[in-house]
Amino acid sequence: MRFKATGIIPAMITPLTADERVNEKAMRALINHLVDGGVHGIFPVGTTGEFYGLSLEQKRAVFEIAVDAAGGRVPVYGGAGGITTRECIQLVQIAEEAGLDAVSILTPMFISPTQAELITHYSRIASETSLPILLYNNVPKTGVTISPATVVELSAIANIVGIKDSSGDLTLTAEYIRLTRGSGFSVLAGRDTLIYASLCHGGTGAIAACANVAPHLVVDIYEKYMAGDVAGSLEAQYTLAPLRLAFTLGSFPTVIKEALQLQGIDAGPCMGPVGPMTPEAKAQLKQILVNMAVLR
Repeated sequence: MRFKATGIIPAMITPLTADERVNEKAMRALINHLVDGGVHGIFPVGTTGEFYGLSLEQKRAVFEIAVDAAGGRVPVYGGAGGITTRECIQLVQIAEEAGLDAVSILTPMFISPTQAELITHYSRIASETSLPILLYNNVPKTGVTISPATVVELSAIANIVGIKDSSGDLTLTAEYIRLTRGSGFSVLAGRDTLIYASLCHGGTGAIAACANVAPHLVVDIYEKYMAGDVAGSLEAQYTLAPLRLAFTLGSFPTVIKEALQLQGIDAGPCMGPVGPMTPEAKAQLKQILVNMAVLR
């Protein structure tokens, strides 16, 4: 059967020490926090996890820690994004060796491949692994969009099983869903303000950065919708929205790390040049978390 990516999957931060090393103890505690919050998977080494600043060996270590800490309680999806096809293949093979359940592959950054080149890129990667692959569309970060037609073509490859869409363009997300419906292909929201809307169109869940901070609340959006409590799901989405909108209070992903620190969860600093939030911005964030009942 085709691997099915469903539910709420936190795009995990990578807890760091003051000298920007991976903090294994904090990472294990974070994974327990997320699993206890009812999430349906975890996703280390993504955009939120500062993949761009981790060495290959650090990525391998994070994958291995995540698999061990999850202990089979939830699937582990790993980020395997890079600029070149060769780098992505290397990362996917590391993920496979570490025992991950699936990988997510961001479109190349800095360069601007055509749709034909994207098809070749993802097809070559898929041919080099047995792991299920999620395409990852994040045009605000990469400047590259995976077109609906390209998604349809790639979805015919057995181990390309879904896509995370962080475009923020609901029309695009809906087209991914419409054109692949009935095929078993998963479409997951990557913009936390659009989880409910994506579910209404037939999406299968979300890979959500805010789920680091408020896993129960984000899970509620999904679980209530699936149980037929549409009003409750929408209310949970409305409650979550101010946290996602607060991402502008600092350079990504510092707001998520600061929010975890405010809850007493050791997230550590972001990799330079991203610095901490200003005291004024941190006070605004704290009030948002109080209003959400994440903090008392």
